[in-house]
Amino acid sequence: MTNKEITMIENSWDYIILNVEEAGELFYSRLFEIDPGLRALFKSDVRAQSGKLTSMITFLVQKLNSLDEIKKDIVALALRHNNYHVKAEHYQTVGEALLWTLEQGLGPQWNEDLKSAWTKLYVALSNMMIEASQKN
Repeated sequence: MTNKEITMIENSWDYIILNVEEAGELFYSRLFEIDPGLRALFKSDVRAQSGKLTSMITFLVQKLNSLDEIKKDIVALALRHNNYHVKAEHYQTVGEALLWTLEQGLGPQWNEDLKSAWTKLYVALSNMMIEASQKN
């Protein structure tokens, strides 16, 4: 990722976390709207899961300049997702819901450059997770 893309993601996430609970609720609402079958994968309270999701994104955003350092964390996350029966095709749905949520939360700040930066990040991370989950 370029320094400009990293800065754009960091700044946009700083704005999103001002309303982190709303962002989490929007994300899961959209996720289950896109694919209602995914609801069955969530055994715990969606609010609790929402907190985990936003904490993980915050962690990733803070490490954008050193993603190699957290590869073990990403692999571990992928393996946990295997235990929850997440399939490779689910990552596309999650990405769609994430981008939609960011667009809703950022409103007029959302533009093609920001969408491209977030897409690039999500594709890289989801590909790492899919690859890790398929090795095990």
